[in-house]
Amino acid sequence: MSTSMSTPSERRSFARDAIMWEALQPHLQGDPLDVVDIGGGTGGFAVRVAKLGHRVTVIDPSPDALAALDRRAREEGAEVSAHQGDLSGLLDVIGAEGADVVLCHGVLEHVEDVAAAMRSLHDVLRPAGVLSLMVAQRTAAVVARAMAGHFTQALAMLDDPTPAGRVGRRFTAGEATVAAVSADFEVLAVHGVRVFADLVPGSLLDLEAGATAALIELERAVSQRAEFLTLASQLHLLAVRA
Repeated sequence: MSTSMSTPSERRSFARDAIMWEALQPHLQGDPLDVVDIGGGTGGFAVRVAKLGHRVTVIDPSPDALAALDRRAREEGAEVSAHQGDLSGLLDVIGAEGADVVLCHGVLEHVEDVAAAMRSLHDVLRPAGVLSLMVAQRTAAVVARAMAGHFTQALAMLDDPTPAGRVGRRFTAGEATVAAVSADFEVLAVHGVRVFADLVPGSLLDLEAGATAALIELERAVSQRAEFLTLASQLHLLAVRA
């Protein structure tokens, strides 16, 4: 995306996704891979991966999202296979042959049984297959609630790993790592995503040339520093099937 030709909203979105995309790209090099995007929705990541030459399957419960995915793929000249469903039916859709890479972004928050979901992600991957897992981070949500004046909600959320409302469950870095390791994944890296991008007003990205690039550079610099993980709105784990 060209940051000079986009709107402030688009530039903010670009800054939010940049670190996760950069972390994933080295695992998408070389020969075409079989990639599954669970909850891929309208195809923000799936189409980009498909345009690299990979065989991409999106599984999402929303028919409206899948229709938008189809339009996006056609407009950008990408081929993506779409199936209506969710994580519980993953193995039925993909079958025994499995996948080389699985993207699971913003899904684990909404499942009832995290351990079972992680086992499904493990089982659908081929040996040494790569999992890209993105989850909402709890501490940042507590801070956001407190800053909005919702002090009782912030207090209740502090140590509560259970789903809450429409946004679902939130994780600490430790909880997400334990969930992956318990499902026989080897965690390669944990990145903080949207450490500052959610705090900076979009209008600030219009004040000077290069502001978006500078924000992305800052996000990149803090993404793996432990002291900043608790500020991140999301956590991105890269792991391989052990």
